[in-house]
Amino acid sequence: MAKKKVLIMGAAGRDFHNFNVYYRGNKDYEVVAFTAYQIPNIAGRKYPRELAGKQYPKGIPIFEEKHLAELIKKFKVDEVVFSYSDVSFNTLMAKASIVLACGADFRLLSGEHTYLKSKKPVISVCAVRTGCGKSQTTRYIAAILKTMGLRVVAIRHPMPYGDLVKQTWQRFATLEDLKRHDCTIEEMEEYEPHIANGIVVYAGVDYAEILKRAEKEADVILWDGGNNDLPFYKPDLHIVVTDPLRPGHENLYHPGAANLRMADAVVINKVDSAPREAIERVTANVKVMAPDATIIMAESPVTVDGPVKGKKVLVVEDGPTLTHGEMDYGAARVAAKKFGAKSIVDPRPYAVGTIKKVFENFRQLKNILPAMGYGEAQMAELKRTINAVPADLVLVGTPIDLAAHLHFNKPSVRVTYSLRECRPTLRAMVCKLLKKC
Repeated sequence: MAKKKVLIMGAAGRDFHNFNVYYRGNKDYEVVAFTAYQIPNIAGRKYPRELAGKQYPKGIPIFEEKHLAELIKKFKVDEVVFSYSDVSFNTLMAKASIVLACGADFRLLSGEHTYLKSKKPVISVCAVRTGCGKSQTTRYIAAILKTMGLRVVAIRHPMPYGDLVKQTWQRFATLEDLKRHDCTIEEMEEYEPHIANGIVVYAGVDYAEILKRAEKEADVILWDGGNNDLPFYKPDLHIVVTDPLRPGHENLYHPGAANLRMADAVVINKVDSAPREAIERVTANVKVMAPDATIIMAESPVTVDGPVKGKKVLVVEDGPTLTHGEMDYGAARVAAKKFGAKSIVDPRPYAVGTIKKVFENFRQLKNILPAMGYGEAQMAELKRTINAVPADLVLVGTPIDLAAHLHFNKPSVRVTYSLRECRPTLRAMVCKLLKKC
């Protein structure tokens, strides 16, 4: 029987994982290509032979997703596997219709077909959208585990934007490790806060190899999810974060809606800034979609490390929250209003290169600058944009101290935010799982 020819639609993360655990070494399939979307500088490369296995001595080519229809015909594709996250149901089915019109089948792989099982307890933190507050929730859980005297290893959803072979597995225990691995801003934003809290972080491409290494130094594995993707490891406690600043999104985006339906605990975050009606709407949706899940109300308090009042500010926010997550503001703009900024400067006239392109692609962004940094060239363009804006102060709402990495030509104030449970429910659930209280 002939092998099924498969094309995997991805964004340098879930697609590689799906290949590694389901298709690599599978004699029933031949993966003829990957497509890339969302992340720049991935297309035009190959998934390397060292990771692809003996069946693919030349590796597997990666193309831009815009060529999907012609690739299906060129490679005589039988099946297209959608393998990236945070897309609306309408967008997902629009892509499916292209595939079906070209004569191929359209497939989504479930968690049960792609989970890896750990020997250690696994707590996963995922979300219904990008920018709900996964990272602060993960840090909160890590702190709980540390107070129990447990060794915690955070395994982060992949962001392998460089040399994939070198990034097969990566361990981050110090800030020097970030430099050694040539991390982008997007990577540093996720790894640096954990490292600052004394938590070892693993990430990379091959999550079976990563798990094998992490288990040697961990009592508990903490899965730190990306976008609104499903966890790569079978969770013993699955925590899903929702955002009442985007009510209704919890049941309209893939695979966030699946995450919600699988949840053991659902955090309704940002209740200190969201309207009551929006909180009630999200709560009602959660009760319908995940009736057995424990609902946890949480605040996301914003603080600043310097004076803001009376200043003309440039607001810089976490990039993926504004792009993948489709938000039009974040913690820095909240801080600008809360702490009395005189005005917010529109950065769009000063944007250069790919930063300018981001504004063209995401029209909802006004008076706000997404901290995009997928590689050195884009980080340089971000710095040039920031330095060109005529502001008194840069208000930085990214998870890392962006000024320390980019060295602005003007003063900056850092905005930080954390998770604060209205009741200690998550703590109780973690204690119950590990029988430590």
